[in-house]
Amino acid sequence: MAWYAYCITEKQAFPELLRHRKPIPMETVSGIQGNQVFLYPASDLAVIVSEHSPQDPLNQKAAMDHARVIADCFKTSTVLPFRFGTVFSDDESLRRSVRSNQRQFLTNIERLRGKAEMHLKVTLDDCCREQIRRAIPDAGTVGREYLTNLRESASLQRERQTKARAVSVQMHRMFSPLAEEITCKRTETGKMLLDIAHLIDHKCVERYQNKYSTASTTLKDCQMQLSGPWPPYHFVHRLTRGQAHAHGPVASA
Repeated sequence: MAWYAYCITEKQAFPELLRHRKPIPMETVSGIQGNQVFLYPASDLAVIVSEHSPQDPLNQKAAMDHARVIADCFKTSTVLPFRFGTVFSDDESLRRSVRSNQRQFLTNIERLRGKAEMHLKVTLDDCCREQIRRAIPDAGTVGREYLTNLRESASLQRERQTKARAVSVQMHRMFSPLAEEITCKRTETGKMLLDIAHLIDHKCVERYQNKYSTASTTLKDCQMQLSGPWPPYHFVHRLTRGQAHAHGPVASA
């Protein structure tokens, strides 16, 4: 039987598992395609799974169901999410993957216990958009003009990076996260988007939300969106090995 995997957690978070060696159903949770979700005991860990058929479509709705199951489990325990689409072909492949990565799983669970992820999206004007567009060397330019445009474009790119870095540093000072992951990209409307994940103590969520309210009124040149608390998706060390087929484990651990 194939198993679709959602996340890993500690067995001790589910006392009912202490009396069982086989998977037991989580009565209040349904998974992809409405399939029954199970707690699958594996040593000191529990894998949250549901039965899987190759015919089960892994579409956008399935991705939403995947995230929902993880969020439900996160309400009661520390979780290490698997990447959407992780399927173990049978019981042995699931046990083997957990067994070979158990130390890493346990280390990450200990590191992330009591932590949550807050997600900030910060949109700001691209200070250099038009200048960079004009400075990009044209295929027809040659010689000194080409080199001048190339240097100007590189200088403007550094200016853009400096502005993005300054905003991210300001965010760090205002929110004081335990850890952070940041990406920066240009939107189709020509703005810069900073995608910021902050790791915080779960008990500090309300304080973080208050800081966000202050920041959103203080930083007039930025548009900010906040979501969370979420399971710590961005702060789980990725596995480099695993026995799952299809997309393989995220191994969000």
